[in-house]
Amino acid sequence: MANEYYDKLIRCRDAVRARTDFQPRIGLILGSGLGPVAETMEVVASVDYKDIPGFPVSTVPGHAGRYLFGYIGGVPVVCMQGRVHYYEGFDVHDVVLPVRVMGLLGVKMVFLTNAAGGLDPTMDIPSLMVIRDQMMFNFPNPLIGPNLDKLGPRFPDMSEIYDAGLRKVLHDTAAKLGQKLAEGVYIQLTGPSFETPFEVRYYGSIGGGAVGMSTACEAVAARHMGLKVCGISCISNLGAGLSGQPLNHEEVIAAGDAIAERFSALVTAAIPALDKVL
Repeated sequence: MANEYYDKLIRCRDAVRARTDFQPRIGLILGSGLGPVAETMEVVASVDYKDIPGFPVSTVPGHAGRYLFGYIGGVPVVCMQGRVHYYEGFDVHDVVLPVRVMGLLGVKMVFLTNAAGGLDPTMDIPSLMVIRDQMMFNFPNPLIGPNLDKLGPRFPDMSEIYDAGLRKVLHDTAAKLGQKLAEGVYIQLTGPSFETPFEVRYYGSIGGGAVGMSTACEAVAARHMGLKVCGISCISNLGAGLSGQPLNHEEVIAAGDAIAERFSALVTAAIPALDKVL
């Protein structure tokens, strides 16, 4: 099983390498509604997920489904414009396959982004939250099964998944831009249903800042490979019961559009600064 899966990772990496020899230093994953950030890139190559044999392809609106290779602020970056989710029916090992492929392509750091629901009723909507820590609630750990020794250790440390130095860079960059960033704990659930009001109150009561359906498993897979990780959640809505309004995916996309300019400015300015501390 482990050897078969590792061979699949290598085939995916080699399929990408057959289309471009670009060498990225940072991997950027763009969540729902945040794909337009890629427009700030100086793109030199593009590889659609569907053209990579065995690669999972997203079925979710707002996820373009491709790797973009190019430069942001002069830094070589591979950008995942869209991701796959566990709720689409993929095995969790396939959900984290794209970030593992980025690691095999040579990135030193993964910058994770997502659209998430806010657990604090005083949060501005939309707003941005630096992820300080995380929890996978009733979500399968992507490291379950035979360990991929070629990627990392059997029992990797997770005491600082989101690197403190990288978090400081994000805050410092935001301050220079005159932006306000919250910071909090991100909780990943399976989805695809949005949370109930009771669940939202519970996750907030245990210290959660935002809740969503991606990201945390990718962070675990990246740290297993020894990659540094930072992350930002776009708080696209308040969780169920906090605003009195029903939730829908269109709202998530609209929130991404509303904050796209601010988010793009932050990512574009942060990446060169993040690169300097790798």
